[in-house]
Amino acid sequence: MKTDIMQITEGEEYVRIRYKDLTPSIKRIIGILEGTEDKLWGKTDTGTVSIRRRELLYLESVDDKLFAYTGDKVLRIDGSLNSFMEDFDDGTFFRCSKSMVINVGRVKALKSLSSNRIDATMEGGEHIIISRRYASEFRRLLKGGRG
Repeated sequence: MKTDIMQITEGEEYVRIRYKDLTPSIKRIIGILEGTEDKLWGKTDTGTVSIRRRELLYLESVDDKLFAYTGDKVLRIDGSLNSFMEDFDDGTFFRCSKSMVINVGRVKALKSLSSNRIDATMEGGEHIIISRRYASEFRRLLKGGRG
């Protein structure tokens, strides 16, 4: 993708976006420009809807499809867990297993389990298991460090 960025000293500011396919990256750029970058678009049984990122409890990848869960909705969204984490790498979301990402701010309770795993109870009452592969990084995150 080519970019052409130019500072002007007079005249009206404008941004033109030209694309072949409306990819998640292009959607995010449009969202930033329109002031809706906090929104995530997905499909439900009733059609296409948007939710704010802060509404998300967790995301789950099932059979190469990505689902976003809120307290009362399940959305099928485009992309993968990896692309989601790249797009929203601000510390709000944490990869807790190979197939799941949780919203750290929506965790209500934590319980240590055997084999160094963690049971995270989400605000909606769902129990998400943080696998032992990711548990030590999650503990570091809770202590204020990352990586």
